Amino acid sequence: MWHLSQYTPDNDTLAEKFFQEATDLDPAVSGAYGGLAMAQGQAPDLHSPGQPETTNSVEALVRRAIALDGADAEARSLLSNALWRRADFEGARAEAERALAMTPNLASAHDMLGATLIFSGRPKEGIAALEKSIRLDPREPRLAHRLNRLALGLYFTREYAAAVEVANRAIRSYPDFPLAYRWLAAALGQLGQTEEARKALEKAIAISPTSSDMYVRDRVPWMRPEDHAHMLEGLRKAGWEG
Repeated sequence: MWHLSQYTPDNDTLAEKFFQEATDLDPAVSGAYGGLAMAQGQAPDLHSPGQPETTNSVEALVRRAIALDGADAEARSLLSNALWRRADFEGARAEAERALAMTPNLASAHDMLGATLIFSGRPKEGIAALEKSIRLDPREPRLAHRLNRLALGLYFTREYAAAVEVANRAIRSYPDFPLAYRWLAAALGQLGQTEEARKALEKAIAISPTSSDMYVRDRVPWMRPEDHAHMLEGLRKAGWEG
């Protein structure tokens, strides 16, 4: 988990290696498959292509974890994540709520409930769920993802100054995490702070040109067309020419 929180290709590779070793040592431990799913899912988000293929592998690993332990609420929240990536918002929300019925204070389940609400057009409700997730576990190793989702939720509600504040919070703690720079650039662009926006956009591309292509030039399945257009509007004000 520590390696996952470093957000670099080498550390993602090490995390996947260690989780794979855990499944090899004891194939009956559900948490090892959940960890392997997280490790496999992070690389395409940040560093490398292959999103559809990875989504299939991640979902298979998570379902293996649930088959081993149906009461594993963390695995249910990971299944919520896999379904969300397919834009199956109804299924993703159901799995997040199932996880919360088992473990009401599970931060990862509140996170996924928030993500599902934000990307299905209910950002204000999603922001509340994400804020609760962060309050419950403020030192979670992969907190950068939650802060990033909170920043984009605020962006979607056109609270651009608040989005800048949260994106900067993520960047201060996780300077190698590329996704927050993209939302920082878009929000600064909307605020007319073009020079700062341009620098943030350049940083996002420099850290991970692959994720910029995946999220900006293309549209990931879980982002609605209108939300993608809103993001592009801010990025063009930041200097994006794609």
